[in-house]
Amino acid sequence: MLRVKFSPFAVAAAAAISLFAATVPMASHAASYSTGINTVNFEVSLKIVANCVIAAQPLDFGQTQGVLATAVNVNTTLNVTCTNTTPYNVGLSPGTGAGSTGTTRYLAGTGANTQTVQYNLFQASGNTVWGNNQGTDTHSGTGTGVSQPITVYGQVPVQSTPVPDTYKSTITATVYF
Repeated sequence: MLRVKFSPFAVAAAAAISLFAATVPMASHAASYSTGINTVNFEVSLKIVANCVIAAQPLDFGQTQGVLATAVNVNTTLNVTCTNTTPYNVGLSPGTGAGSTGTTRYLAGTGANTQTVQYNLFQASGNTVWGNNQGTDTHSGTGTGVSQPITVYGQVPVQSTPVPDTYKSTITATVYF
């Protein structure tokens, strides 16, 4: 059996080296060079194209209308977000109510009820009927890069009151750019 004896000095030196190694951070493996350098430039790019996004809120003439002896007026908001400086037009379809064509709109009864309620949508309160013919009855604007609210005014005019029911139509809002 081989026995090795360490002097107290050797033990103290080993402890000091161990303590020093634990407190000094490890050196990085990256090398440094000093014989020269060379560089190159590269391009970073992004192409922005004209684009628009449209969102709509429902238009509700009210849950409890009785006799249609006075006009019912409400409004809602469309939000159009177009690329900055992009011109656009917003059009509204006639809707899905039975008999709706062009800018003549009807809410249709649900279920077996075939009666309708006439209504219309306007670009300004009570005038400029909103349609889907660019340059004629659409709303025009220019994009700013942020959402632009556009008010849609709805009106149910005075008319003969149909049977009690829920009357509906779905409008398609289109942004042309």
